[in-house]
Amino acid sequence: MSLLSLRVDLGERSYDIAVTHGDMDGVGLFARERSKASTAFIVADEHVRLHSHAAAQALTRNGFRVAESVRPAGEEQKSLHSAAELYDQLVDLPADRRTLIVAVGGGVIGDLAGFVAATFARGLPLIMVPTTLLAMVDSSVGGKVAVNHPRAKNMIGAFHQPLGVWIDLATLDSLPEREYRSGLAEVAKYGVIMDAAFFSYLEAHVEPILKRDPAVVQHIVARCCRLKADVVEKDERETTGLRAILNYGHTFAHAFEVVGKYGHWLHGEAVAAGMICASKLAQKLDLIPADITERQISLLRAFALPTAPLPWPMADLLAVMRSDKKALAGKMVFILPRRLGEVALVDDVPQADVEKVLAESMA
Repeated sequence: MSLLSLRVDLGERSYDIAVTHGDMDGVGLFARERSKASTAFIVADEHVRLHSHAAAQALTRNGFRVAESVRPAGEEQKSLHSAAELYDQLVDLPADRRTLIVAVGGGVIGDLAGFVAATFARGLPLIMVPTTLLAMVDSSVGGKVAVNHPRAKNMIGAFHQPLGVWIDLATLDSLPEREYRSGLAEVAKYGVIMDAAFFSYLEAHVEPILKRDPAVVQHIVARCCRLKADVVEKDERETTGLRAILNYGHTFAHAFEVVGKYGHWLHGEAVAAGMICASKLAQKLDLIPADITERQISLLRAFALPTAPLPWPMADLLAVMRSDKKALAGKMVFILPRRLGEVALVDDVPQADVEKVLAESMA
């Protein structure tokens, strides 16, 4: 399978996304061509030791002195405590502003390592090497890095673009089924928010997608990366409101994650249920017909993803949603579909309608 290369055009912060298969060795030259660093500090989780070891060997062969920090797996790692431990390791190294941070793993590792890269010594260079479907199509691209606050997901963060993103689709071969399906929620999201034809493609290719057909997976990963890059190029730091469309379903989803103490669902599972809640809210506001919601439900169910929240306390969910980063003066703001392939920011949603959607969904 040939390498696909996509460009994220951000002026002096522009970078490439490489999508390949079975070529982790290529990350060494990819990093060397983009960085003059002498040291590479790999941050990985315990589940991807095989991939991080391969990346370390590739970096070493290309002239980097390599150090590595292996973190426990799980959302709990996205914390200031974990960041402080990585700061200590960088001080001990010792690191300087030309030390390259290499994030090998899923979205948690990418967010954590990226946050550390953004904040240590006021900014270190970063290469993203995502190994989960969700990280490949979403969190590794765009420069948003963060850790969680106990009361709000991704509340402590920064914008810090990587020097490049190296996506080796072969890493998905070892990804557990639940993790793979979780990533499909973010894939489906792109169809709803930007590309109706892509949504139809997903509906028509459920079986090869679930079988992880290499050509189909490469197509959906590359398409999602291109769509996200298009948004980031126009609204890198969320100043125009356009980039907010990428958070479709996330106002609900983050509440599900926080109230569930980050332990009940994977991020993509929460996003799947959040998308359906958002779509039902759009229905209630007469923005869309019911068939748009039904198509999303059918696709997400085909991917074995949840389409309704668990029966969490209503007051707790609402409290988190009011503290969401998009909230304005304590009022909830939602990304809602207007048709398949188009969404809009809606900031005047009555709380009573939100409560009705949650109550009906949890019934």
